[in-house]
Amino acid sequence: MYIPYGRQSIDEDDIQAVIEVLKSDFLTTGPKIEEFEKAVADYVGAKYAVAISNGTAALHAACYAAGIGVGDEVITTPITFVASSNSVLYCGGTPVFADINPDTYNIDPNEIRKKITSKTKAIIAVHYTGQPCDMNEIHKIAKEHNLIVIEDAAHALGADYKGKKIGSISDMTTFSFHPVKHITTGEGGMITTNSKEFYDSLILFRSHGITRDTNRMTHNEGDWYYEQLELGYNYRMTDIQCALGINQIKKLDNFIERRKKLVENYNNAFKELDNIIIPFQKDECHNSWHLYVIQVQNIDRKHVFDRLREKGIGVNVHYIPVYKQPYYLKNGYDKECCHNAEEFYSKAISLPLYSDLTDEQQSYVIKQVIDCVQGVK
Repeated sequence: MYIPYGRQSIDEDDIQAVIEVLKSDFLTTGPKIEEFEKAVADYVGAKYAVAISNGTAALHAACYAAGIGVGDEVITTPITFVASSNSVLYCGGTPVFADINPDTYNIDPNEIRKKITSKTKAIIAVHYTGQPCDMNEIHKIAKEHNLIVIEDAAHALGADYKGKKIGSISDMTTFSFHPVKHITTGEGGMITTNSKEFYDSLILFRSHGITRDTNRMTHNEGDWYYEQLELGYNYRMTDIQCALGINQIKKLDNFIERRKKLVENYNNAFKELDNIIIPFQKDECHNSWHLYVIQVQNIDRKHVFDRLREKGIGVNVHYIPVYKQPYYLKNGYDKECCHNAEEFYSKAISLPLYSDLTDEQQSYVIKQVIDCVQGVK
């Protein structure tokens, strides 16, 4: 038996939805794109949504639309996947890392304030594990300094902050539909925004910077005519992927409820153990629980990790602080230190969490974790 830390949930309805598109006239750039965009926009409560090839492309597009360029600094967290900061580099900007809150593991607004300079252009707030960042304070900082706020919500589809769905709050919010996320399109991503200006820029960027919109073209030579207005990329999502996404999002709330139940089981099992710190939950937020991350203390994390892997449990670690990666070290980040992030990284282990995880499988994981931490001297 092998239990991964995350995996997709695909049923016969999903398969049939994809088959229908495969039999249709449009495999890409067809009607399923707008249908999926509308489904996501309606779900999160945003005016606009732009489907894109993956979550990294979504971040790249958002940074582009925000006007990030050479000389601009963007503040983000080191406890994230490298794409959050790489997207800044793609646009010629400079990522700046602010330390995390040791309770929530999210970027600390007080640390953001310390990192602001005259070059700061934007903040990328990453909702780690699906728990929303302190968006009120982040927006306050952004307003004071005229900064753009991008939310990296790759973990947080379905989460809400003080009664508002993540995806409806900031200048732009990006999502990922990788198979380990709440819903999947295989690969795929989405950017939501309430700004028509950002929306128009994102639409151009994902398709070579080309438009057929006569209102945006410099002139029109006929129905065949198009113009490249900007330097964009081929970041389109296919109708095949969108058909899967449309079907998946209908089940999102059920997926999240199952994840919450699994989290409750884990918390109840581990809350009295001295060697385990369970995740902190903020009262004013609803975590959508992409990841369940424990911290192990007073014991060797690698021993616990290796032993669980030996038992067929696909534990993982999310994440190595980004500035510790060799690429970043050789590009000026060798003196970087975010103490809370490094302390958290040294103890973190992600346990299996996905909607198809059975009670029997979770009971096995719980038993092995307890046996391991209680057996280590």
